[in-house]
Amino acid sequence: MSRPPLPPFTKETAAQKARMAEDAWNFRDPERVSLAYTEDSTWRNRGEFFQGRAAIVEFLKRKWAKELDYRLIKDLWAFHDNRIAVRFQYEWHDADGQWHRSYGNEQWEFSEAGLMKRREASINDTVIKESDRRFLWPAPGPRPADYPGLTESPF
Repeated sequence: MSRPPLPPFTKETAAQKARMAEDAWNFRDPERVSLAYTEDSTWRNRGEFFQGRAAIVEFLKRKWAKELDYRLIKDLWAFHDNRIAVRFQYEWHDADGQWHRSYGNEQWEFSEAGLMKRREASINDTVIKESDRRFLWPAPGPRPADYPGLTESPF
């Protein structure tokens, strides 16, 4: 199975890969998302370490059961050969209705077939008021093409 665009990445294909990942995650379909990863893909997500598509599916099910009305934006940070780094923000609320914005960075490494074989994510959360939300498109689903990307830095 191949998942274009394939490495080595250019600025354009790396940005395309980041947007494809963003769109897939915004649909919140664990099975669909898992197909972008190798069968033995290794992950670090915050303090969790796991490997393989089945573990990815289980992780994403837990994540989206907790992080309700999830909306994500990813921006290309850097790329080289078969690696891409992105920064991201996402907003979600918990079961009590409290909104959060999560900030983070991911480092990705891809197989020759364009599947992600390694993902490392560092993420920090902050509580926000519902009135402070910035990501307001209908969910689940991808960010509309005319919706801005990350224009505000958290710093």
